Amino acid sequence: MAGRRALGRRFGWLWAAYAVSAYGTGFGFGALPLIAVLVLHCGSAQVAALAAVGRAVGALIAVPLGPWVEFRRKRSVMVAMDLTRCAALLSVPAAFACGLLSFAQLLLVSVVTAAADIAFKAAGGAYLKALVPPEDLLVANSRFESTTWTATTVGPPLGGAAIGLFGPVTTVVADAVSYLLSALSLRAIDGTEPHPARTGAPRLRAGDLLEGWRHILAHPTLRPLLFNAITVNGLIMVSQPLLAVLLLGRLGFAPWQYGLVFAVPCVGGLVGSRLAHRLTARFGRHKVLLTAGMLRAIWPLGLAFVQPGVPGIVLVIVVQFGLVTCCGVFNPVLATYRLDHTAPDRVARTLAAWSISSSAAIAAMTALWGLLAALTSPRTAIAAAGVLLLATPFLLPRRETASRDKLADAGGQELIDRV
Repeated sequence: MAGRRALGRRFGWLWAAYAVSAYGTGFGFGALPLIAVLVLHCGSAQVAALAAVGRAVGALIAVPLGPWVEFRRKRSVMVAMDLTRCAALLSVPAAFACGLLSFAQLLLVSVVTAAADIAFKAAGGAYLKALVPPEDLLVANSRFESTTWTATTVGPPLGGAAIGLFGPVTTVVADAVSYLLSALSLRAIDGTEPHPARTGAPRLRAGDLLEGWRHILAHPTLRPLLFNAITVNGLIMVSQPLLAVLLLGRLGFAPWQYGLVFAVPCVGGLVGSRLAHRLTARFGRHKVLLTAGMLRAIWPLGLAFVQPGVPGIVLVIVVQFGLVTCCGVFNPVLATYRLDHTAPDRVARTLAAWSISSSAAIAAMTALWGLLAALTSPRTAIAAAGVLLLATPFLLPRRETASRDKLADAGGQELIDRV
């Protein structure tokens, strides 16, 4: 029942904005690489560069955005980032219609959307912390998580059908429109957001760029969680393109089978996100964080043993379902923990630093695993990622520190400073 309680009209509009953009992203999943292949006839090296360079350069551009977002009204930043992503994506069908679309433009769009994504998430996390009481943060994050997995389940199959019926840029248009609708939903939130008061120097300093990382690395629990998150996410993400090569190439899976083995397991994310609040209420947040974090590391190694035909389909679905279910539990608990352990005046910088680290790590590891697969085989590279994942639970924190909100409620300012 706690998971069903109302969080207010303002949260409802925030959730609506998140949902419409999540479904747009799911509908447009893989749209830019697909256009690169179908329209521009790019090879595998260019498609890989589109994914890696977009993440890496977008993360680099986003470094000064964290401090900039921190001292701006968060809802205004979110609207601006939605409109930026909308404009960037709409440039693709416009150039396609004029016969001017190029690989360089796809790269630029990838970079702009990656940087805007990071800024939006940083502002969104800070806005959520100010909007929702601390005791409801896990409920709110669980709802976002369930929305993400639902969109991932239904979006890509519908997007693939739309491309087949209406052409390769259809899903890009839909994704762009979803960001416009998200911006309109954010604008519909009533109330005036106060302008954040700037602490310290009146202007942005070089040291402000590193404030998010300083907070994370000095925190006894956030630090190992960051290292665990970027390692696990990186090792999971590097296997996805390699698995596509293995399934669609050497094992002869049909495209619909490939879509099936990734769409069906996303139901596990919905299940996990619905269970997150109940599990933490019964067993405690730290125990759930540790258990889900350990369990999600054991599944991906099974992908190295996939075989042709129905047994291979069943194996991939089972492995992916187990992995996604554990992620569905872990992710909202982690998101809530980050917000609880970060002061309101540094949330945006902390979340930006977290996203930048994750994007940079995924880009670097994707390039490295692509080289490993070229030197060995996709199956060997997938197995290597699975073996390394088994060691990642050692990066999880063994103890939990009290949240800043609880310490503040207890009047423990001295303890807060030490945390």
